[in-house]
Amino acid sequence: MRYDPLTVPPSSPPPLSLRVGREGLRSLDVIAGRRGITRAEAARQAIAETAERERGRSGLGAEARELAEDPAYREQARELATGMNELRRDPW
Repeated sequence: MRYDPLTVPPSSPPPLSLRVGREGLRSLDVIAGRRGITRAEAARQAIAETAERERGRSGLGAEARELAEDPAYREQARELATGMNELRRDPW
């Protein structure tokens, strides 16, 4: 099979083009400069890091919903809140 530099290998995702504006370019320059990487790599890392944070947030939300539905957890939380209120009234 002959190599064609204009053909993107099937395992590579298609390129993405976007306008980030002046502030976006400044932000990419800051990230790239601090990390010693290109703007393109800074953009890839920023996207990946943001996606990871979002996954974490949605995971925390799901965990909070599960705990809120758990009667044993709610009782434990009430007991803890009562104890904290007692400490607030009489710290010693």
